[in-house]
Amino acid sequence: MSAVNTGTDATTDTTTDTGTTGIRPDRTHLTNTFHALHHTDEPLLLPNAWDAASATALATAGFAAIGTTSLGVAAALGEPDGQGSARVRDATVALARRLGRRLTCPYTVDIEGGFGGGPEEVSALAEELAEAGASGVNLEDGLPGRTGDGPLVAAARQAELIRAVKESAPGLYVNARIDTHWLVDDAATRPLDETLARAETYLAAGADGVFVPGVADERVIGTLVAGIPAPLNVLYTPGPDGGRGRLARLAELGVRRVSTGSLLFRSALHAAVTLAESVRADGADGVDGGGGPGGLAGVPGYGEVQRLAE
Repeated sequence: MSAVNTGTDATTDTTTDTGTTGIRPDRTHLTNTFHALHHTDEPLLLPNAWDAASATALATAGFAAIGTTSLGVAAALGEPDGQGSARVRDATVALARRLGRRLTCPYTVDIEGGFGGGPEEVSALAEELAEAGASGVNLEDGLPGRTGDGPLVAAARQAELIRAVKESAPGLYVNARIDTHWLVDDAATRPLDETLARAETYLAAGADGVFVPGVADERVIGTLVAGIPAPLNVLYTPGPDGGRGRLARLAELGVRRVSTGSLLFRSALHAAVTLAESVRADGADGVDGGGGPGGLAGVPGYGEVQRLAE
């Protein structure tokens, strides 16, 4: 699947408030582009970044749009994901503003379940993100660790949040995440009918697309595509064979968006620890800690990373 670089959609900014490229993108145009990317012949492959450097690096690599990962943003602060932390909310808004000044492609922001806010608070958040330059938001109906009625909030309450977002920021692409297959030990305890019913409720409230992480079975995906009259987003799962051909198969099934979620962030952590361990071992496993070809090929240099922040 080829990535599409939307960098040509920018216009010159004579006031130059970006502090980086001197270019201010036409965000209305990019938001329209983001919506359109969900209705092409190939699904939108959306890599999820956790800070300005990772987002800029991914955009530079030519991806058509960038998402953020709430786990990456929260973990970088030393906070758990999905708990409605005010610190994570503030960091998410700050990141959205930085991306709005740097990226010349559309970007969408993961706002967990609205960071614990009601319709009024989520409405204000959506307005802030739209003003920052975001083209969309990801809003989930699951709360990790929630007790009582289980990990899912009531569909009617979630619909209120979606409606609040669309009323305050109508242009934002609202990706309604349904956690019926994500925050449960046994997916069979959440019938597929409930997923479809929630999708119907969220779409009626104004959602533009539906995200069902945790589904990998092709029969289930096919049922969701057939039963949801909106773009379906799934989470990329490499599988035991490394995921070869996975994107092409998802396209055949009718999936319109494939997200990496926290995979890139978690992989970066793994790579950092692995390299540090190899340096500690002083090349005992064939990795040259001094910068040889044993494992550092392709790692960006200091100057290259500096340029990402310019």
